[in-house]
Amino acid sequence: MNKLNIFLDSSALIAGVLSTTGAAHALLMFGEDESILLTVSEWVVIESEESLHRKSPKNINALQKSLVTAKVQIVADPSDEDIQANLYLIDDPDDVPILLAAMKAKVDYLATHDRKHFIDNPKVAERAGIKIGTPGDVLAWIRENLNS
Repeated sequence: MNKLNIFLDSSALIAGVLSTTGAAHALLMFGEDESILLTVSEWVVIESEESLHRKSPKNINALQKSLVTAKVQIVADPSDEDIQANLYLIDDPDDVPILLAAMKAKVDYLATHDRKHFIDNPKVAERAGIKIGTPGDVLAWIRENLNS
């Protein structure tokens, strides 16, 4: 069986770095022991670094360490042309590159804490053809799939 491939947006990645008990951190631990494959885009890394620089600069090194220890795969960002052609996918144009990167990486699930733009709009997951949920949702789904 292929490893489950989970895309982390910046909200999930930062939560995993800052918390030692939450579901996002558990996903990083699953990546570390290679139970699953974790994927982010170049933009997710940049956005996470910028956010931590503003809110919690002491944790920037923890972010870099987590990317390495959790064996996170970093994929290229979509082109500007791809972004413009796919603005219909999600209400916030700033989220289009995240969604496209996850789609291109053919992930099984996109983990996010962004309820407004991703989770509470089921059409986004439908249009993208991937499951979208909180890290807790993803963790429950992984447990179901690992036990089946």
